[in-house]
Amino acid sequence: MTGRSAVSAVKAALKSQAVETPSWAFGNSGTRFKVFAQRGVPRTPQEKLADAARVHAHTGVAPSVALHIPWDRVDDYTALGAHARDLGVRVGVINSNVFQDDDYKLGSVTHPDPAVRRKALAHLLDCVDVMDATGSRDLKLWFSDGTNYPGQDDISARQGRLAEALSAVYERLGDEQRMLLEYKLFEPSFYTMDVPDWGTAYAHCLRLGPRAQVVVDTGHHAPGTNIEFIVAVLLREKKLGGFDFNSRFYADDDLMAGAADPFQLFRIMYEVIRGGGFTPDTAFMLDQCHNIEEKIPAVIRSVMNVQEATAKALLVDAEALAAAQRAGDVLAAHAVVMDAFNTDVRPLVAEVRTELGADADPVAAYHASGYGEKIVAERVGGTAAGWGA
Repeated sequence: MTGRSAVSAVKAALKSQAVETPSWAFGNSGTRFKVFAQRGVPRTPQEKLADAARVHAHTGVAPSVALHIPWDRVDDYTALGAHARDLGVRVGVINSNVFQDDDYKLGSVTHPDPAVRRKALAHLLDCVDVMDATGSRDLKLWFSDGTNYPGQDDISARQGRLAEALSAVYERLGDEQRMLLEYKLFEPSFYTMDVPDWGTAYAHCLRLGPRAQVVVDTGHHAPGTNIEFIVAVLLREKKLGGFDFNSRFYADDDLMAGAADPFQLFRIMYEVIRGGGFTPDTAFMLDQCHNIEEKIPAVIRSVMNVQEATAKALLVDAEALAAAQRAGDVLAAHAVVMDAFNTDVRPLVAEVRTELGADADPVAAYHASGYGEKIVAERVGGTAAGWGA
């Protein structure tokens, strides 16, 4: 492939990219000690969608918005889906919430009390109803369930309760709908989490069937974990459903994607591309909390970071890399990867945005648009959206 044709192929791939933004990233959030309120944040799901549409307008590659129930509860989800489309976006992944009710102190679907388990399952099934109404394809499940002390509960029994609930939800899904099961190493439970790692999530999804897939949150791993290895294996087994992109320094920090370790994001995207996962079947979603920075510019910057990491991953010379690998030339193989990572792709990605009808410099365009000042002036009164902590 010539240099010109390679660049054309990279640009075509980047134009097909879709990065889903999370509705909750536009609301107020904070640390475990304090939520820092900002002016102009959305008060309703409709206003969250408007902010997400602004991100898509400037970047050209953020056409869908993940919702979180009940944070985004409305009376008419069909109307909400239509409103999103009117704004130029669509409803994406539906995220359930079985971790903020007092009844879930000892777990939700794995709780020792059958009544609590029934309550949690009912919420998950309600989320499928939301999917039906909005046209969403994916239901994302994350459970805070676990234990804090040895002997607190039967570890194996909890896995059985989890499997029973997942099976009920799986049976409720439509033929074109999927379940994405997320895992987390620790927090809020510290002795055991009921879905602590990709292996546990994979085992449950494998038992359920092809429409149950694993979702990888890049902040949910022990320090030093090779996330791209997990991605490669899940792709090989056809069980990678999607990502929650964010950055971490210590634990589940939920910082902007590509901020802490852009090389890691590049490596992940390379494995996605190499493994055939750069398709609409893989949901690329941001999952971030913007605590001290402006919400919309932070989401825009995160989308840009994912775009740039993807562009670099697409520039890896596959033929040269394969030749070096066959020859056992360790340094040459590493050099091929590093050459791609060290390429300044910003001019290329700017061209892609312009050709998509978006903005070469999305952050500058946002600030020049006056949208930030407009929402500060208009969004006065009411209750600002947040994640309720």
